[in-house]
Amino acid sequence: MLTCRTVWKKVAPLARTSSTVCRQNVRRAGLNNGRIPTRVPAAHMSGGLPGGGGDNLKYALLVGAATVGGLAYAFYTLKGDQQRYQERITEISSRSQKPAAKESATPIPSQPPAVEATETKATIEPKPEAESSSPEPSPPASATEVAATSETTEQPPEPAAPTQTLTAESVMPEPKDVAESAVDSTPASLKVPSHASYLLIGGGTASFAAARSIRARDPGARVLIVTDEPDLPYMRPPLSKELWFSDDPSVTETLRFKQWNGKERSIYFQPPSFYINPEELDSAENGGVAVLIGKKVVQMDVRGNKVKLDDDTEISYDKCLIATGGIPRNLQVIERAGEEVMKRTTLFRKIEDFRSLDKVSRNVKSITIIGGGFLGSELACALGRRSIESDLEVIQMFPEKGNMGKVLPEYLSNWTTEKVKKEGVKVITEALVKSVTYKDDKLEIQLKDGRLVKTDHIVTAVGLEPNVDLAKSGGLEVDSDFGGYRVNAELQARSNIWVAGDAACFYDIRLGRRRVEHHDHAVVSGRLAGENMTGASKPYWHQSMFWSDLGPDVGYEAIGIVDSSLPTVAVFAKATAKDTPKAATEESGTGIRSESETEDTATSAVASATPAPVVEKRDDYGKGVIFYLRDKVVVGIILWNVFNRMPIARKIIKDGEEHADLNEVAKLFNIHED
Repeated sequence: MLTCRTVWKKVAPLARTSSTVCRQNVRRAGLNNGRIPTRVPAAHMSGGLPGGGGDNLKYALLVGAATVGGLAYAFYTLKGDQQRYQERITEISSRSQKPAAKESATPIPSQPPAVEATETKATIEPKPEAESSSPEPSPPASATEVAATSETTEQPPEPAAPTQTLTAESVMPEPKDVAESAVDSTPASLKVPSHASYLLIGGGTASFAAARSIRARDPGARVLIVTDEPDLPYMRPPLSKELWFSDDPSVTETLRFKQWNGKERSIYFQPPSFYINPEELDSAENGGVAVLIGKKVVQMDVRGNKVKLDDDTEISYDKCLIATGGIPRNLQVIERAGEEVMKRTTLFRKIEDFRSLDKVSRNVKSITIIGGGFLGSELACALGRRSIESDLEVIQMFPEKGNMGKVLPEYLSNWTTEKVKKEGVKVITEALVKSVTYKDDKLEIQLKDGRLVKTDHIVTAVGLEPNVDLAKSGGLEVDSDFGGYRVNAELQARSNIWVAGDAACFYDIRLGRRRVEHHDHAVVSGRLAGENMTGASKPYWHQSMFWSDLGPDVGYEAIGIVDSSLPTVAVFAKATAKDTPKAATEESGTGIRSESETEDTATSAVASATPAPVVEKRDDYGKGVIFYLRDKVVVGIILWNVFNRMPIARKIIKDGEEHADLNEVAKLFNIHED
């Protein structure tokens, strides 16, 4: 303070003298120009007086020091402002951001301009209440995710549900902490495409087949698959077949399995790298296929060509495919039995069901499978083989007289039942469930005939209910006889809406209206729907097949209408080591046998004048052909341990001719060759 006062005493006379000189200059300028200048240049104040060189030097030093100090103050102020700016951006990126109105939003520059910094030090200070961040802040968001903010556009925090999208690097979405993302809601447009040229609802086999077909015919197509499952599209058959026979202890995580021929493959159709990020779908130069996982379409606006997701996000489309599949049925007596029974019941359909049942089978003593169809019998055989290596008791019960009694002729159904028993399964036939209760840590299944079965866990495999939840909002017709969305022969429900897979009730140009719940039908109908979405206009002429394996030694393939209530004609022959599902996969090179099908090997069946067919029956049904007849015309065929002959069977049904001797027709399958 003393130093400053001393300096001022020396500088004051100089300042007063300089000020006097300035006033005199102003008066002279006013006399000469008739006006007073609005601004006096600062250089006039530094004009020296005669003999004042030393004082001028001190004054210049003082002015320079003040200037340096001001610049230093501005520098540190701006540095602090920039630090607060970065903290603000980080705090904003750790939460979801509401879209700011364009007319009131002021973009924040990435770095304040230097010129403005020298002229003003006023900055936008973040509000005190916005300084608090989540306990575990997320990494900074990308520039596109940070909306423009200003003091006038700041919005109060509002809770919002976290959103999930699929990235190309991860199959399973990582759940977000609600506390991290509940500050503001993220605009749907930043996460979900607002428009898709091709929108596929459902993430199963039919959707994937359609996506591949669309891309094949329209290489630049942008395809968006929306699925409520947390997984990429995958094949379902291995869930009840090969995965259970894997010797890999981590198979529930890897979902890789060995086919009967020993070759390994994944349950997923394609790896994550095959797909593109949903956020990049609009900007992808060559289009692509994106999968939006963990999202469910809950409403359709057919007139507006848009759908609404379960988080109220809307997606518009040009063309749409519904491939929602089905939901496993449950028994009403189980649904009414209470929470304890439901907790110990598995409805088998998805990957998570396989993982859950695998874990249960390793921790309980007894499992009861209710259902004698394809799924029930396959799971019974799979768990039966596991029971041989452990103390697990496997029980299978169904109302029919034998396994797959609704499909196979009675004699073949009875033979199949004995085969299942040899796999270590306790089979209870003609079983009608009356009630299910939980008592003394056990489930008690009371049958209508008085029998009582005690078990630890129940698996219900009693059929599938087609998922038609979108029918009401979309104004789509549901078939009253078969269920599913009613479509024409081109799989159309509306001019720009198609349906494929289990949910489609289609018109078969050979067999009439049908609904099919098998893998091959999902593949073929999905592929055809994809072609028709790109303008092919093809009718559904293909006769899809299905297959079932009771382990690696016994299996069959079927096509058309196979109903045990229809009259049948069967021809059997002695089987060899080549006549097994395992041998079939070794020959075809694939575990999904329908993938190897072609039409090229089909030949015409020649009718014979030989009298009525003779059914050859034997106790050991090694291999054979079963024909299902309606009005003396073959409408369905089962190839029992006869593989890679499906094109011939398809040709016979397609011809729709009446055959006098089916023994001659059976020769087309070469079942008598060793």
